[in-house]
Amino acid sequence: MDMKKRVSLELRHRSPTEVQELVLDNCRSGEGKIEGITEEFSNLELLSLINVGLTSVADIPKLDKLKKLELSDNRISGGLELLSERLVNLTHLNLSGNKFKDIGTLEPLKKLPQLKSLDLFNCEVTNLADYRDSIFKLLPQLTYLDGYDIDDCEASDSDGEVVDDEDEEGLEGDSEDFDEEEEEDEEDVVVAAEDVDSDDDSNEDEDGEVNGDVDSDDDDDEDDDDSGDEDSSPAKGEKRKRDPEAEEEEEEEDDD
Repeated sequence: MDMKKRVSLELRHRSPTEVQELVLDNCRSGEGKIEGITEEFSNLELLSLINVGLTSVADIPKLDKLKKLELSDNRISGGLELLSERLVNLTHLNLSGNKFKDIGTLEPLKKLPQLKSLDLFNCEVTNLADYRDSIFKLLPQLTYLDGYDIDDCEASDSDGEVVDDEDEEGLEGDSEDFDEEEEEDEEDVVVAAEDVDSDDDSNEDEDGEVNGDVDSDDDDDEDDDDSGDEDSSPAKGEKRKRDPEAEEEEEEEDDD
């Protein structure tokens, strides 16, 4: 997609004055120039043109509120004086992966008084002897060069903002509170597990008692059945009584 079309898509539902950040990375630029961006983007604070084939920044408009400009991985080798004329409040400039070969081509950046961070990774100029010392001497307003200050201390984030001591103490306090909460949660889990074990034991005792009662009832029933059988049959050794009438009937049958 070419740069003009991409800008048009960004403006489908808003006006240029409403745009504060514009990212056009990997678009195609006509003849290596900036296209579609005008002074109407008066509130633009971030403009990203990474890997769009730029060879020049000659067509960049005047953008008084622009603070961050990303131009990495292009083919720019000079013409930076236009940046100091049109982007007076620029604080962050990324020129890494371009064609800057000597310190002199960066001299126009002295006229950007708000410039705090400059990136020149993968530019030939970084291979020069005393490169860092020379850049910090040329641009005394800089705080960070390639993500490090003059004492080789790394920037805490992309904006070069350092967390103060109060913030660090607050973070440590939050961490301690979190650890205490975790310990309390673990104690609650242990107590809950003990309660579950005690419930299981009581349930087992109750089951044993119930089963014992059932077994005793079954034994009683068996005893009752046995006693009933003994009452209906004669005891051992006891003779049945003779029935005279029955004997007479048997004798008459024999005589017949």
